[in-house]
Amino acid sequence: MAQANRRGPGREGPLLSQRAAIVFLLAALVGIGATVLAALAGQVWPVAVSVGGGVVAPAVLFFNQIID
Repeated sequence: MAQANRRGPGREGPLLSQRAAIVFLLAALVGIGATVLAALAGQVWPVAVSVGGGVVAPAVLFFNQIID
Protein backbone atom coordinates (compact mmCIF):
# COMPACT_ATOMS: atom_id res chain seq x y z
CA MET A 1 0.00 0.00 0.00
CA ALA A 2 1.77 3.12 -1.19
CA GLN A 3 1.23 6.39 0.57
CA ALA A 4 2.01 9.85 -0.70
CA ASN A 5 4.95 11.58 0.91
CA ARG A 6 3.38 14.17 3.18
CA ARG A 7 6.62 15.94 3.96
CA GLY A 8 7.30 18.91 1.79
CA PRO A 9 10.30 21.18 1.85
CA GLY A 10 10.53 22.77 5.29
CA ARG A 11 7.54 20.86 6.65
CA GLU A 12 7.62 18.46 9.55
CA GLY A 13 5.53 15.35 9.10
CA PRO A 14 4.18 12.97 11.71
CA LEU A 15 6.59 10.49 13.27
CA LEU A 16 4.09 7.65 12.89
CA SER A 17 1.17 7.11 10.62
CA GLN A 18 -2.25 6.69 12.19
CA ARG A 19 -2.20 3.00 11.34
CA ALA A 20 1.16 2.44 13.04
CA ALA A 21 0.03 4.39 16.10
CA ILE A 22 -3.11 2.23 16.42
CA VAL A 23 -1.11 -0.99 15.99
CA PHE A 24 1.39 0.02 18.69
CA LEU A 25 -1.35 1.27 21.01
CA LEU A 26 -3.28 -2.00 20.74
CA ALA A 27 -0.10 -4.02 21.25
CA ALA A 28 0.75 -1.99 24.35
CA LEU A 29 -2.75 -2.53 25.75
CA VAL A 30 -2.47 -6.27 25.14
CA GLY A 31 0.90 -6.30 26.92
CA ILE A 32 -0.50 -4.42 29.90
CA GLY A 33 -3.49 -6.76 30.03
CA ALA A 34 -1.26 -9.83 29.95
CA THR A 35 0.90 -8.35 32.72
CA VAL A 36 -2.12 -7.70 34.92
CA LEU A 37 -3.58 -11.15 34.28
CA ALA A 38 -0.25 -12.84 35.05
CA ALA A 39 0.06 -10.84 38.27
CA LEU A 40 -3.50 -11.74 39.29
CA ALA A 41 -2.71 -15.39 38.59
CA GLY A 42 -0.10 -15.29 41.32
CA GLN A 43 3.12 -14.66 39.40
CA VAL A 44 5.68 -12.30 40.92
CA TRP A 45 5.97 -8.91 39.21
CA PRO A 46 9.21 -9.58 37.29
CA VAL A 47 7.69 -12.70 35.74
CA ALA A 48 4.41 -10.90 35.03
CA VAL A 49 6.25 -8.05 33.28
CA SER A 50 8.25 -10.58 31.25
CA VAL A 51 5.02 -12.25 30.18
CA GLY A 52 3.55 -8.90 29.15
CA GLY A 53 6.69 -7.95 27.25
CA GLY A 54 6.74 -11.27 25.47
CA VAL A 55 3.19 -10.78 24.25
CA VAL A 56 3.82 -7.38 22.68
CA ALA A 57 5.80 -8.52 19.60
CA PRO A 58 3.26 -11.14 18.49
CA ALA A 59 0.49 -8.60 19.14
CA VAL A 60 2.20 -6.09 16.82
CA LEU A 61 2.45 -8.74 14.12
CA PHE A 62 -1.18 -9.78 14.63
CA PHE A 63 -2.65 -6.27 14.57
CA ASN A 64 -0.43 -5.31 11.64
CA GLN A 65 -1.97 -8.18 9.66
CA ILE A 66 -5.62 -7.56 10.54
CA ILE A 67 -5.72 -3.76 10.37
CA ASP A 68 -5.89 -2.73 6.76
